[in-house]
Amino acid sequence: MILSIITMKKVYHLKTCNTCARIIKSLELPNDVMFQDIKEEEITVKQLEALKLLAGSYEALFSRRAKLYKEMGLKDQNLTEADYKHYILDHYTFLKRPVIVYNDKIFIGNSSKTVEAAKAFIHAHE
Repeated sequence: MILSIITMKKVYHLKTCNTCARIIKSLELPNDVMFQDIKEEEITVKQLEALKLLAGSYEALFSRRAKLYKEMGLKDQNLTEADYKHYILDHYTFLKRPVIVYNDKIFIGNSSKTVEAAKAFIHAHE
């Protein structure tokens, strides 16, 4: 099964991102959670496909805040799921961050609602 290729307790983040660092610290994660700095260790096709299964779509994992999104004129295009997948694999900034996978749940992005939901879920399932 494709989900078995991703560690079920993992955070995909950017080490240099202050927002990611703040969120990770606030989550008070257990020691068995693994981390992947997506700039140093690019996300693989298999990892992205597994994340898509949890998220429901590549679009849910895609960041419209990426500087390249505007620079490349993507905001003026009708992107397909294949496009979202391509751009996320092409450049790490297109992955909405952080992506937290804990057991069979995924939490995407940095909204306070998402962070609080992740924290509540993680601490209820330690």
